[in-house]
Amino acid sequence: MERALTMSLSKELCPRDEAHSHADVIADIFDRYYQRIYKYMRYRLNSIEEAEDLSSQVFEQVMQKIETYNAERAPFEVWLFTIAQNTVNAHYRKRKRRIWLTLESICDLPSGQPSPEEAAVHSEDQGRLLAALTSLDGRERNIIAMKFAGGLKNREIAELMGLSESNTGVILYRSLHQLREILESEA
Repeated sequence: MERALTMSLSKELCPRDEAHSHADVIADIFDRYYQRIYKYMRYRLNSIEEAEDLSSQVFEQVMQKIETYNAERAPFEVWLFTIAQNTVNAHYRKRKRRIWLTLESICDLPSGQPSPEEAAVHSEDQGRLLAALTSLDGRERNIIAMKFAGGLKNREIAELMGLSESNTGVILYRSLHQLREILESEA
């Protein structure tokens, strides 16, 4: 089973005709997807440390459940982001309370090495954006996180959320329009 799975994932992740061991496939998955999963977690969580911890939990679950992946049911990215989404949901269920983003906690979001002026403007803009995101419902925030932090396509998001692709596009459009109105009213 492990060899068949390794070959299946090798073909999906590395289409060249190279033989990969199970460990190589897991390492390739981590290298290829960690940043996207981490960014998704940062959009969904209020803490850098929690995002790092839950991102690690996602890849631990991938290692434990890799044998359950079935390429016929869904593309690998959809399967991976389902695990990420379920990990965040389980985290919030454990905490049993809603998280509200404070401006102080979102000012330390990761960024490149901009000048101090650019960093201040970027931090202020990002703070306004994250504050505006709290006005959206959980489903809308989740779809936006999958689209922009996770880099998923509308089709993949629709499959994850149990929606049609066109409905996902409409929700994204309306959510972005609502965010734009909020941000423009604050300016």
